[in-house]
Amino acid sequence: MEFLVLGALEARHDGALVDVRGMRQQRLLALLLLNANRAVPMDFLVDELWEDPPPSARPQVHNAIRDLRRVLTAGEYRLVTVDVGYRLVLPEDAVDAHRFTRKVREARAAERDGRLAEAIRLLQSAVDLWRGEAFAGLHCPAVTSAAVKLNEQRLTALEDLMALRLKVGENSSLVGELTALLAEYPLRDSLRRSLMTALCRSGRQADALAVYEEGRRFLADELGLEPSPALRALQAEILADAPGVHAAVDRPAPVQPPAGSRDPLPAGPREPAAGPNCLPHDLPDFTGRAAETALLLDAVGRRTPGTPLMVAIDGMGGVGKTTLAVRLAHRLTPDFPDGQFFVALDGYDETRPPMSPLRALAVLLCADGVAPDRLPATLEERSTLWRSRLAGRRCLLVLDDAVDSAQVRPLLPGAGEALVVVTARRKLGALDGAVALPLDVLPPRDAVELLGRVAGEQRVAREPERAAEAAVLCGFLPLALRIAATKLRDRPAWRVADLVARLADPERRARCLRTADRDLMALLRGSYQYLDRAQRRFSRLLSRQSDGPFDLDRAAAVTGLSPGEAEGCLDVLFEHNLVRQEDSALFSFHGLVRDCARALPDPAEPERPAPPAVLAEVVDLRVPAAL
Repeated sequence: MEFLVLGALEARHDGALVDVRGMRQQRLLALLLLNANRAVPMDFLVDELWEDPPPSARPQVHNAIRDLRRVLTAGEYRLVTVDVGYRLVLPEDAVDAHRFTRKVREARAAERDGRLAEAIRLLQSAVDLWRGEAFAGLHCPAVTSAAVKLNEQRLTALEDLMALRLKVGENSSLVGELTALLAEYPLRDSLRRSLMTALCRSGRQADALAVYEEGRRFLADELGLEPSPALRALQAEILADAPGVHAAVDRPAPVQPPAGSRDPLPAGPREPAAGPNCLPHDLPDFTGRAAETALLLDAVGRRTPGTPLMVAIDGMGGVGKTTLAVRLAHRLTPDFPDGQFFVALDGYDETRPPMSPLRALAVLLCADGVAPDRLPATLEERSTLWRSRLAGRRCLLVLDDAVDSAQVRPLLPGAGEALVVVTARRKLGALDGAVALPLDVLPPRDAVELLGRVAGEQRVAREPERAAEAAVLCGFLPLALRIAATKLRDRPAWRVADLVARLADPERRARCLRTADRDLMALLRGSYQYLDRAQRRFSRLLSRQSDGPFDLDRAAAVTGLSPGEAEGCLDVLFEHNLVRQEDSALFSFHGLVRDCARALPDPAEPERPAPPAVLAEVVDLRVPAAL
């Protein structure tokens, strides 16, 4: 049995919601939980439950206690009568607030010991316990006071988590999260400083200064105050383009997987990294990919000494390319101690154009310690400097979400023991010498396991057939599975069958696979932005006529194209991982890609301008010319 107070008060027995009826009885339970394993005087309860207690207050408390005893069905949970009142006896971890404070305490101990990866994991799991404001909807003095303290502890934990993730080199990936948090809590100085730092390290100095100015105006208008000295000092550093703002922070060894884990990347002996580590954090619930990981590790083990090795991971949106690349990079950090670099190339981000090679080299060189004012002006000069700095070093470079081979080539090392991992939705056959790994969806067993690891293994295990059905409806696609499992985890009243019901209908499925910051259909739609109008029309018509495999003749017939034209369109869709090739003559859509293609706008509608192509030697106007 467990009690959840980090949100609306809930009591659960074996995962099922227990009905605690009546607002007074809920407030009584909240007061007992706040004083768990301690005697709670009757007078205290009466004063908290009534502003002006009636003569029948004590009998009403007795009746509410009797009803609560019916709720406490597990043997280790007892509501006992003592001389002065009552005492609720239960294990400390039965209350999510106690689990939260314990995880935060352990995270701070890990940070003091230099175990930053473990500290991040613990803080993330602590803030993930929250479902809303503490004791939401319950109002009495002691509960309100406790809620204020808990809510403040949550914000502090979030601020610490953001700061730690910045410390280990996460920058652009934090901007969205920090922007949303700052919009909700505009007076939190730490969040504003973290967002400014993340923007600056991502090469968005102008945006960082705009965040400062927005905060200055807000403080002046609302409170008549000036920004804090720390915030003003950060603004001055950004204006001066101080190297400290851009500095990457070394990251310790990743946390070892728990005993019995099926993690295909067991931790081996590790040595401290000597160079900068800019890798994003690893996912603790990473699932599957044992065969792919073995192939990549074998390729790394057989690399030619003194020659860089390049691995190109391609696959449809949401298939887990970045997750696998980051997991591999963390696993191989000890083998490449002279620096681990990560840059998001934004190849398929609908909100911004792809990062130019000129800008990407600025990010990489600054991460490696080059002062911004020392950056060469041209692409060729920056590429030469980057190659010279990597020569003779054992470095690892992750180039994530590339749009094409032309975007990647200027970033590649020339000599040395470097490993380059490139991820892309498009097949990168033009990268000569690369080890190609087309990434497919998860096998059914791993897909169900991922559902369980995110939503709760016991909860999923109680409905194995429905869990398997949910995995099928998610197309075994890791991102779809993760979003669906998160929806299930965050809705304790749902059964797996309720999730299946929502996934079974295409319109409800699209809504179910969307959260505040992740939208699977929007992500898949981004894969079509480099197709011309005829190719998008071909995909739309074909998806509406073909639920199963199809051959070239059928594709031509349903789209009204000649066989040669249809073959050309199929080649493009295959190159972009928008269709699968079942055998030499048959093709098919992934189910979720078919849903996305069917929703593409009619070709008769005005065409949205395609994003600009990557221009190799055009200065990126989002940053100062020096970068």
